[in-house]
Amino acid sequence: MTDTKLRNLDPAPKLDVSGFRKPEHDIAPIFLERWSPRSYTEEEIPDSALMSCFEAARWAPSSTNQQPWRFVYCKRGGENWENFKEAIQERSRLWAKDAAAIVFFISKTAVFARGEHKISRSHAFDTGAAWENFALQATMLGWAVHAIGGFDAKHAPRLLGIPEEGWQIHCAVTIGRRGDKSFLLDEFAARELPNVRVPLNLLLMQGGFKPELTDFPPGTPGAPR
Repeated sequence: MTDTKLRNLDPAPKLDVSGFRKPEHDIAPIFLERWSPRSYTEEEIPDSALMSCFEAARWAPSSTNQQPWRFVYCKRGGENWENFKEAIQERSRLWAKDAAAIVFFISKTAVFARGEHKISRSHAFDTGAAWENFALQATMLGWAVHAIGGFDAKHAPRLLGIPEEGWQIHCAVTIGRRGDKSFLLDEFAARELPNVRVPLNLLLMQGGFKPELTDFPPGTPGAPR
């Protein structure tokens, strides 16, 4: 692991993902170029770049245009930065603390439709679309993003001032300029590469549900470890 005093060196060069990710069909390169690094430099993210990512997220589709998502964020060193770091579980905090900003993607769990309030069946799905827009826009601008499911679900609402009723926290997201993997602890540096995906034929269920596709076969490339 490199001395953290050197963290303000130039960002890591753009990684050629073609050596790791090969699509089975033609797609736009941005879908392959987005991956989830953990190493960040000390470079601050300008408001213009961060707001551009939020603007992309704002234009995500949602059921009946409810737009249930909200983006609770803090830039490194800003007000409540310590609380934002503490809201992430300790293991992920080891690298997330170096990001230029942390964003929590949350959503309203109820909607107002046809004159009444009711529980939304799509608030999580819709907010996932907003996260994807955010991530792709960040990648296009040359910023690295990483979604973190390992946040402190018990204490994050209190730390971030989010009501426990009526709202759901989905993930924390770090954003910053990608740094060299030598900034990371060895256990993270070994994983600082784009991951792959299972073959498309294991995901498609033409004509109806296919129970044989419930689980990926042992040893399938790209399957969760």
